[in-house]
Amino acid sequence: MKRLRTVEDVMTHTVISVDRDTAFKDIVETLRMWNVSALPVLSEDGRVTGVVSEADLLLKRQATRTDHDTTAGELMTRPAVTVTKDATIPVAARLMARSHLKRLPVVDEDGRPVGLVSRGDLLKVYLRPDADIGAEIRELITYRLIPHGSTEVYVHVANGIAYLRGSLPDPTLEDVVVRAAGTVPGVVDIKADFTAPVPA
Repeated sequence: MKRLRTVEDVMTHTVISVDRDTAFKDIVETLRMWNVSALPVLSEDGRVTGVVSEADLLLKRQATRTDHDTTAGELMTRPAVTVTKDATIPVAARLMARSHLKRLPVVDEDGRPVGLVSRGDLLKVYLRPDADIGAEIRELITYRLIPHGSTEVYVHVANGIAYLRGSLPDPTLEDVVVRAAGTVPGVVDIKADFTAPVPA
């Protein structure tokens, strides 16, 4: 079965970060230079320990009268909310939604940054043309899941919704077909209406 799309498929591999000792004014300059709204904060051994955002700078400056010698380690939000590169796109999307974040640092198994993923990155997979999505689903069903000629499955995709109908050689295959179709990039929902095969 086709694998689910993961964060690694859509993430940005360039990581702009600061260390815990980076001063307030240097954080502001880095944010402005790279046109980003948040930066991972790294420990001495290169692990992501927190995130400092524009909101952190503004709110904590107002609350504590932060001066320009204040460091990222003092300003950052921690622990950092991160995601691994092998996390599926739905998992990353749910994590962003729960944490009310627009982007997440992507880390390896040791907690070191390997990329960054944003809401926009996750949404890219849903911008495929319906015709391309339908062609991939047909190829998946016809050539990978069910022996050629043993069934007739009709696929129609509209606005990312895949409509599947026809007959399957074995009713137990319906769940397999639906789950497999759901892994195709760009599919937002599946409507299946399979009938029992006509006896020979």
